[in-house]
Amino acid sequence: MNNKFPKALIPVIIIGIVFLIILFKATVTIGSGEGGVLYRTLDGGVVTDEPPMGEGFHFVAPWNSVFVYEVRQQSLEEKMQVLSSNGLEIKLDASTWFQPKYDDLGKLHKEKGEEYIERLLKPAVRSAARAVVGRYSPEQLYASKREAIQKEILEETQLLLKNQYVQVNEILVRDVSLPTTIKDAIERKLRQEQESLEYEFRLTKAQKEAERQKIEAEGKARANTILSQSLTDKVLKEKGIQATVELSKSNNAKVIVVGSGDEGLPIILGNN
Repeated sequence: MNNKFPKALIPVIIIGIVFLIILFKATVTIGSGEGGVLYRTLDGGVVTDEPPMGEGFHFVAPWNSVFVYEVRQQSLEEKMQVLSSNGLEIKLDASTWFQPKYDDLGKLHKEKGEEYIERLLKPAVRSAARAVVGRYSPEQLYASKREAIQKEILEETQLLLKNQYVQVNEILVRDVSLPTTIKDAIERKLRQEQESLEYEFRLTKAQKEAERQKIEAEGKARANTILSQSLTDKVLKEKGIQATVELSKSNNAKVIVVGSGDEGLPIILGNN
């Protein structure tokens, strides 16, 4: 029995190994939510005039390279220290939703590189945040300007990244932190303003109630004046006669009219 390895198989094995290496180097798999940028070593470098390589299995020449980018929406968390309009330091906690522009992936790789988030996106967001926050006072930042700040930072960032192959979808300001002394002072001021508004409301309400009572009293006085002026002796006498007639019609009393009373009115006797 010959235990020696056949020398004729050695070239076959070597060729097989080389083939496997070439096959491995000549294939690439692009995952879900990714895009591939082809680099042609012998033919112009980064491919920018063709669409990126899509998801799936691809054959490439062994001497070429493929750079894979995530093209789904991503989130960048940033904690920044910026200055307000009066120079106070404000801490801003924000999230940026972004993604590379798919059709421009080759240009992004060629001009910005794989570190585009550090080189391009972060500086743009920070610059926009400094510019926007610098327009507002601490009171405005603390009270009700968060939505306005978000919108303005987004617009500033999009302007800075125009034609830079990165798409910024949204910027969310999660927290705006002021120095403790400034925050306490603002809260005291807000409480004082609230108390002042409440006092003014009560005062206005009391003034309106007094005005209402005055108007009501004046109305009653005018009504009494008009009534007293209209009640002449003849009117009063007529009213007295009418009342006497109505009383004489009552079934609960026996009425006897005798002579006349003051002002010529009848006298009514009887209580049955």
